[in-house]
Amino acid sequence: MTTAEPLRIGILGAARISGLSIVGPARAGGHRLVAVAARTRDRADAFAAEHGVERVLDSYSEVIDDPDVEVVYNPLANSLHGPWNLAALAAGKHVLSEKPSASNTEEATEVRDAAAKAGTVFMEGFHYLFHPVTRRLHELLDSGELGELRHVETMVAMPAPPGSDPRWSLPLAGGALMDLGCYSVHAQRLLAPWAGGPPHLVTARAGARQGAPDVDEWLDAELAFPNGATGSARCHMAHGEWNMSFRVVGSRGEATAVNFVQPHLDDRVLVRTPAGERTEELGKRSSYTFQLEAYAAHLRHGAPLPLDAEDALTTMSLVDACYRTAGFPPRPRTALPASG
Repeated sequence: MTTAEPLRIGILGAARISGLSIVGPARAGGHRLVAVAARTRDRADAFAAEHGVERVLDSYSEVIDDPDVEVVYNPLANSLHGPWNLAALAAGKHVLSEKPSASNTEEATEVRDAAAKAGTVFMEGFHYLFHPVTRRLHELLDSGELGELRHVETMVAMPAPPGSDPRWSLPLAGGALMDLGCYSVHAQRLLAPWAGGPPHLVTARAGARQGAPDVDEWLDAELAFPNGATGSARCHMAHGEWNMSFRVVGSRGEATAVNFVQPHLDDRVLVRTPAGERTEELGKRSSYTFQLEAYAAHLRHGAPLPLDAEDALTTMSLVDACYRTAGFPPRPRTALPASG
């Protein structure tokens, strides 16, 4: 239980992921779930009853405008991240948004500018970064045990969701890179301190979902770092099995996080050096809980926060570059109805 004033959180939508991504972490930290709205009142009522949200409102706008809500959590469909992030920032609220922050670079730029104007805290929810599993990969590079970084492999793959899933919809900003691959490219971007700077895109190729020619079922991107290290960032949304691995290869050894996106399911880091091989288990506490703790510590105590709207814009720029290089269009943006 936190000793600081609890965060007062408003939730947009009744997404299933919210139980893991915000409800559990909020309970663990002693924060308040103040309000929720969903596409229908019935969905919001059921969500509030299940998760102990204090009150149900009739629209996302009402959640954003609620004076008791200080943090807006946005887990809506990808196409609704940008518009509602902008609306929340315009209302002077802090925002914790599921990735990606927007549908494309143009919209992500507007989110960045809106956050700067609002003077509030915007963060894109790359929760994996806060877990000891990913932190350990960084520590192994920092300590020199692995030597100089030479190659990085990130793979985020899953079995196919149903054909009706919004992740297969271009108007809803779907596609494997938007849903999964942003983890792959973001994890590589965050290795810049050990690679002489951030990576640049060398090439990308992708395959379209049958019946949806502009929606990527899979995408592979090849990256290059200033120190000469190479990167392979892959994603696949119709794979035979789950695979969310993160492998770093150095001049003196290598380390692999078996499941860096879901460390609560598998917390192993496999280390191989000339001294031998070992398996480290870093704990299965939810990465989302670590994330909300860091977010709250920043809001309440000014603790450093590694993610902001500028970081989100940089990631989206790389995502769009991958799409264009692979022959796909960046995702279209969505305009909210005038009534909000």
